[in-house]
Amino acid sequence: MRTGPRLSLLVLLPLVLAATGCGTEVPGGPAPDHAELEARARAAQTRVEHVYVTEAEGFRPALQSAGVVGDDGFQLTYVGAGGEQLTLSAERRPFTDRDCAAPPAGETCVQEGGGWYRHSADRHAYLRDENGLRVELAAPLSVGKDLLRKAAATAHRADDAELDAVLPRRTGGSGPVERGDLPPVGDGAPDNGVGASG
Repeated sequence: MRTGPRLSLLVLLPLVLAATGCGTEVPGGPAPDHAELEARARAAQTRVEHVYVTEAEGFRPALQSAGVVGDDGFQLTYVGAGGEQLTLSAERRPFTDRDCAAPPAGETCVQEGGGWYRHSADRHAYLRDENGLRVELAAPLSVGKDLLRKAAATAHRADDAELDAVLPRRTGGSGPVERGDLPPVGDGAPDNGVGASG
């Protein structure tokens, strides 16, 4: 499934702890071997070299948001204590000086540092090309530019411990996902019947 880098993840907020922190939390103990991490990335339809993480003071990764973007890119959203969101993505989607020079209507784009800064009526983002990928950190304007710039500057390709922390876990077996709305008897279709009033 192809999704855009500006995918809204507001539906994930109830699943995210509001505690503050910074960076991508790495669990204790050694990370799985690299082959296992590569298998987890494939199961998530991405590649380990497309998994980027960052650090932002007061923000924690919403691991439920981690997943594929584009063909085989990776996206992860960080959430602040007040619900603010930073979305980091890395995908094979070129962005050039020419694109910056002719932004969509209502948007501005300028070169800044080794990349670009884009600004629209409600969002802004830092972008750069790295390792053949477009690395983008985007947020609503309620997230300050200075914080966004620092988080974009610290965005980096995940090491094995960080991969273990953010890649979705593989589930056992290859059967269908278990659903909780299926009846125990019959053809397995959900009951969509209506009452007497229609």
